[in-house]
Amino acid sequence: MRIKRNLRLMYAITFLQGMVFYSAVATLYRQAAGITIFQITIIESISFALQLILELPWGVLAEKLGYKRTMVVCGGLFFISKIVFWRADTFLLFLMERVLLSIVFSGYSGVDESIVYLSCDGEYAHKAFGIIETAGTAGMLASSGIYSIFLKGQYRLAALFTVFSYGAAMILTFFLKEVRSPEQGGAKVWKEFGTILRSTIRRKELFLFLIGSALFSEIHQTITVFLNQLQYVRCGMTEGMIGWAYVCVTIVGLISAKSANVTKRWGKRKSGVIFFGMEVVSCLVMILTRNPWISLIAVLLLCISYSLMAPMIRAIQNQQITYKNRATALSIQSILMDGVVVGTNLVFGKAADWNLSIAFGIAIAFGVIGMVFFLYATRKMNVK
Repeated sequence: MRIKRNLRLMYAITFLQGMVFYSAVATLYRQAAGITIFQITIIESISFALQLILELPWGVLAEKLGYKRTMVVCGGLFFISKIVFWRADTFLLFLMERVLLSIVFSGYSGVDESIVYLSCDGEYAHKAFGIIETAGTAGMLASSGIYSIFLKGQYRLAALFTVFSYGAAMILTFFLKEVRSPEQGGAKVWKEFGTILRSTIRRKELFLFLIGSALFSEIHQTITVFLNQLQYVRCGMTEGMIGWAYVCVTIVGLISAKSANVTKRWGKRKSGVIFFGMEVVSCLVMILTRNPWISLIAVLLLCISYSLMAPMIRAIQNQQITYKNRATALSIQSILMDGVVVGTNLVFGKAADWNLSIAFGIAIAFGVIGMVFFLYATRKMNVK
């Protein structure tokens, strides 16, 4: 049965949490506060490692508390993290912000997806995940447009606006309808964890699917959040141009809503190969060019591939779960994926400090490996 109120609220919450007004200059923001690229990646890796540690406790706690209460708690911590970021001016404060985000992300992990999945009926889940991605993108688009027109260069004010947006998102979490009774959790969840973990690791195809998906997502995350800004700068873009480039990239991300339609037409396996290929080509172009417009097109291509791929990955992950403790199962999947991210993050950061082209070359290698894993896994899982 479809719970429309939950879906609408999750779309709105995702939209508001997508409104990070400093996104277009996130790297420049940190650099202006004296943080180096390598320090940024150190913070990111610590954050992912902590998230890895917290995934299991949060997954179990979510089953005990219920999914709505978990969303409320995490929404509050998300709000606080943005306040910390707004005032951050040292390495330790930026690290504190990421520590809070680790708690939030590990808490949200599996819970937000479970609320959406359990509020849907059947095949609508893929479409719902696509709308969720689009809602987040729409939030980023709105905030980046406002930044480029009204807040350009005012980093701290942009961070304050983000605080307001996340406060509104926190309030909306109180109106969600519970889809998982807290009484169903308890001590049994800890026992089932071992069973789920062993099952996930022993299922070679699922394990490789998760690794391949993690590589795909990490390439997108690293390039669109950090490396693209460095590419723009070495191509001679001004800060104003970078802001508008971010708006263009964000607009393209709205295509997520069409993910279900595109993959239905091409098939999931063929679609995955195409999306991985687009990612690899994008990285290759950024190695070869110093032209700002060609660089922007390459980043747009990368964004399109991720926007269409991400909802499909979520749908496949959820379809592989047969356990009633869905948040725990998804948390275990996240643990395995985050383990990949911790290592790749440091590799990207160190490579970018040496030479940006080396970082893009590493992204190409990760993309090819991820595509091979994806093809093998989806064939074994009979995904068509």
